[in-house]
Amino acid sequence: MLFDEDPAMLVQSTMANFHIDTDKIAIGRINESLSTLQQARDLRIREAESALKKLSRNLSTMSQQHNELVASQSSTDHASYIVELDTQKFRIAKVASDLEIEGERLEQELEGLKSRLHELDVQGVEGDELARAKREVDDPTILKLKVYRSLGIDVESDTVGNYNKAVIRNNQRGDVHVVNIDPKFSRFFYSNYFWQTMQ
Repeated sequence: MLFDEDPAMLVQSTMANFHIDTDKIAIGRINESLSTLQQARDLRIREAESALKKLSRNLSTMSQQHNELVASQSSTDHASYIVELDTQKFRIAKVASDLEIEGERLEQELEGLKSRLHELDVQGVEGDELARAKREVDDPTILKLKVYRSLGIDVESDTVGNYNKAVIRNNQRGDVHVVNIDPKFSRFFYSNYFWQTMQ
């Protein structure tokens, strides 16, 4: 029954046994984080641009007022007002510099998240070598299949995941036995039969 199955159905059955929900959720969270980060960055930039425009208007208004005061006030008052304007100018420059630095930091963070997303895409749903190895250690079925393969026995499953066919290879004799596993026979019977066939 194992070799009678359509290879496409076997591949589909194998793929169905993989659990990728956690990976999908992780990728979804990363995408949400990227979207939120981009929105936050755009909002900060818009706020910064708005603040800069407002400050520019204030500076223009103050400059106009300054010009008016220059004509009506003494040189002492003029110097004091110039100092005040310079102080405000430096404050505005510092705010603009801080906003620019924050924008660069957010861009770097966005690039880091994009790089991490690319790594996850490259690894695929199975994850990296360490993740696959951990799954194999945690999954008793995979461990059993590895033991069978080391003995020269390949076990195949049907469309619903039941293992109902075994292919036994005897390299010493150079022959191959295909055994259909019937539930009416005990595991002890098949263990003895497999062992005798391998010898």
